[in-house]
Amino acid sequence: MIIVGNALLSEDILEKKFVCQLDKCKGACCVQGDAGAPLLHEELNVIENVMDKVKPYMRESALKLIEETAFFARDPRDGELVTQCEETGECVFVNYDDNGIAKCTIEQAYNQSEIGFKKPVSCHLYPIRAKKYGTHIALNYHHWDICSDACKAGEEFKVPVFRFLKEPLIRKLGEEWYQELEQVAEDWQNSKK
Repeated sequence: MIIVGNALLSEDILEKKFVCQLDKCKGACCVQGDAGAPLLHEELNVIENVMDKVKPYMRESALKLIEETAFFARDPRDGELVTQCEETGECVFVNYDDNGIAKCTIEQAYNQSEIGFKKPVSCHLYPIRAKKYGTHIALNYHHWDICSDACKAGEEFKVPVFRFLKEPLIRKLGEEWYQELEQVAEDWQNSKK
């Protein structure tokens, strides 16, 4: 475990390599799994406030589900807030492009400059999972075979997980924190030589 500020990081975040390959996995992380994407409590209002701009990008089945229930649910395993999922497994915010790649409808609205919220931070951070423990946050690399092509590409291009996820890590923990992480990573690599 590595400590950077108030964050506890698994060593895999510095050592493992990763470059997402959507053309290969087809966005499977948005379709498969035990529950929807983790949501922060403060993200509920943000998403609620942008729903009118997001709905035009959503599938009819997802719209029907959120009208009957909500866009969020509680994970039955731990009670945490998550995005609602359809019976087929897709997050309600998934839509598919012409190549069958799962895309986030929130991010689609963001990319069209219709909203200022990119997507839930847990989605943006994936394959890092963040969990708050008191005043600390644990950051762990989530190993999942659907990301094997991303791991191969990361090895090929020599991109560590934390560098691939620079933008969402800064979004979550700040620029100053990320600069400290860069220094810790450099020291970590030098100590292994």
